[in-house]
Amino acid sequence: MSNPADNAKELAAAVQAAASSGEPLSIRGAGTKRFCTGDIPGTPLDVTRHRGIVSYEPTELVITARAGTPLGEIEAVLAERNQMLGFEPPHFGPGATLGGTLACGFSGPRRPYAGSVRDFVLGTEIINGRGEMLKFGGQVMKNVAGYDVSRLLVGSFGTLGVILEASLKVLPRPSREITLGFEMPAARAIETMNTWAGRPLPLSAAAHSGDTLYIRLSGTDSAVRAAHQRLGGDVLDRGSTLWMELREHTHHFFRNSEPLWRLSVPPATPPMDLPGTWLIDWGGAQRWLVTRTDAGTIQSAATACGGHAAVFGSATRANHLPAALGALISAVRSAMDPDRLLNSSL
Repeated sequence: MSNPADNAKELAAAVQAAASSGEPLSIRGAGTKRFCTGDIPGTPLDVTRHRGIVSYEPTELVITARAGTPLGEIEAVLAERNQMLGFEPPHFGPGATLGGTLACGFSGPRRPYAGSVRDFVLGTEIINGRGEMLKFGGQVMKNVAGYDVSRLLVGSFGTLGVILEASLKVLPRPSREITLGFEMPAARAIETMNTWAGRPLPLSAAAHSGDTLYIRLSGTDSAVRAAHQRLGGDVLDRGSTLWMELREHTHHFFRNSEPLWRLSVPPATPPMDLPGTWLIDWGGAQRWLVTRTDAGTIQSAATACGGHAAVFGSATRANHLPAALGALISAVRSAMDPDRLLNSSL
């Protein structure tokens, strides 16, 4: 386990000084997800020195770590006890930190079957826009009254507070995983993914790319073997590599100079009539589209099927929020950071 480096008081003092001067702050981690926010104006506030695993209780399936702790360090400690972060977070580069992961709210291929990053957050400690250190939640799952601030922080891009520390639920690592491939068009793949999602199968990922449906099975050896016999399909030798490439956007699909759109839609939505190249993930709920089609057409198509669409990699959080949601976020932000000092351009 790492040696904790507590930099909380220095960070709080920096926010208090900014609150006094009115000077905006730009929260900085490892920078692996800066493609989503761009360069944020303001005095840099480096959180990477506030790092270390504070506590880890393998029998309780809970780990608590400071925001600047590298994801790789956390994952290595969990792997020693055959445990993992269930939401399979993307790193998007070396040095990715826990705080940046929570602030951006990204989850990997396992998300539809294990839960999103938000589902695994038990509690947080933050610095608000006044420089006050606040704690929310704890290390156990429990009901909360009013806003669950710990979960509101997920995907807030640092606009509600400087994350200092987080407690996360972790999961046992499956004893066996295999990836199966099935040749089929997108329409049939969407139908198949949704049919199988309703059956007692050890699914942990489902995606369609090109003309192939990919399914990952995770669990005990007997459960995975029985599911494979039931479903058929060809076992991919590079299955683990495939899911890592999809998670980290190193798959060849993402190596394109045209705009990349992320569409969130009901998983059973049939193929959408939009030009471009598609990759379907999360069992049909997350769809990637590389296209030069105009924004209005794409967003209208997503709205028509009960979803939403945003360009990926350009201040994702601010992309065309519904009016009611935008008003709610603004109200919470005003309570947490009334002077808009934290990542003010987002």
